[in-house]
Amino acid sequence: MGWQAERDKVVINVGGVRHETYRSTLQTLPGTRLAGLAEPGAAARFDYDSAAGEFFFDRHPAVFAYVLNYYRTGKLHCPADVCGPLFEEELAFWGIDETDVEACCWMNYRQHRDAEEALDSFESPEPGGGGGDGGNGDGNGAELKRLCLEEGRPGGWWRRWRPRVWALFEDPYSSRMARV
Repeated sequence: MGWQAERDKVVINVGGVRHETYRSTLQTLPGTRLAGLAEPGAAARFDYDSAAGEFFFDRHPAVFAYVLNYYRTGKLHCPADVCGPLFEEELAFWGIDETDVEACCWMNYRQHRDAEEALDSFESPEPGGGGGDGGNGDGNGAELKRLCLEEGRPGGWWRRWRPRVWALFEDPYSSRMARV
């Protein structure tokens, strides 16, 4: 039994951190990059070090721990200390669908996209150009420009609101709305 179990183990070195798991664990998500490691001939298709007996991937090792845990448990959680775009990139590399992120982590995972969308909506128009609509094509550019140029100071409105908007997205304890 001992040699059979040893043969069924796969060692994966990700960014210098070694992970051990079983081939059956990797086969739980067919069609993904890790499932390919469990197939015959994987050593020829991936970076395999026969002396060390391990596959090597030059990727983020902390994120990989969450990816491997997803294969083991069927639940994909998003680390709180990793930015959304990095986690998104790693999921794409490993062939995992982002919609598999657990509901408890979905807000943390989507936070960067929501912040980008909100900041795009607050984007101030360039003064003195762009055909009067602020370049956003919605017809409200003149109103936004008027608000931004209030009191004769370029960016006056935005200068006052920018710290609040950033706090809303960066500091969850800055207000009740930020916690939501």
